[in-house]
Amino acid sequence: MFTGIIESLCEIKSINEIKKGNSKYPAEIKFSIDIGNLSKGLKIGKSIAVNGVCLTITKLNNNIAEFSVIGETVRKTCLDSIKKGEKVNIERSMRVSDRFDGHFVQGHVDCTGIIYDKIVFPTETKLIIKIFGELKESFRYVVRKGSITIDGISLTVVDIDNKNLVSISLIPHTLKKTTLGIKSIGDKVNIEFDIIGKYISRLLP
Repeated sequence: MFTGIIESLCEIKSINEIKKGNSKYPAEIKFSIDIGNLSKGLKIGKSIAVNGVCLTITKLNNNIAEFSVIGETVRKTCLDSIKKGEKVNIERSMRVSDRFDGHFVQGHVDCTGIIYDKIVFPTETKLIIKIFGELKESFRYVVRKGSITIDGISLTVVDIDNKNLVSISLIPHTLKKTTLGIKSIGDKVNIEFDIIGKYISRLLP
């Protein structure tokens, strides 16, 4: 479980394909990240959210954490497009004693989207995200002023429309501390809808 409060921007040190194939699932990949001081207290088998994707540490050498990603995860997320030297959002799984500052985030990405527009104002930046996937299925979980996770970041929905577009307002701190300050129009992002909304939707007839 995560909260969507990013702890650090960390650099991808290496990335490799494990195998190739012609199936509908892309090749599996293996990559490593320099997580710096966040490695303190971590060990193999622990979970970390990388751009909002919950992954298990398979190797840990000082500050370098390695992850192996199966084809299903690659297919459902933006991990197929990460590159060596790229910065990613990192959040360690929460402890019971932690302060809960964001919202309930599982690290189970529902779909991807792109940055459709980025409008800069003096005190904030408005981000328009175009969500990929079936409109009715996706937008049943999106509520104005409700929570949404973009690249692992807990954010509040400002507005939605019927063209798969969601608008988010970002303060300068969020831009400075996360990938949303680095990414540009057309870049892909991981999206996780609010787990509470998904459970309620599942229970309703």
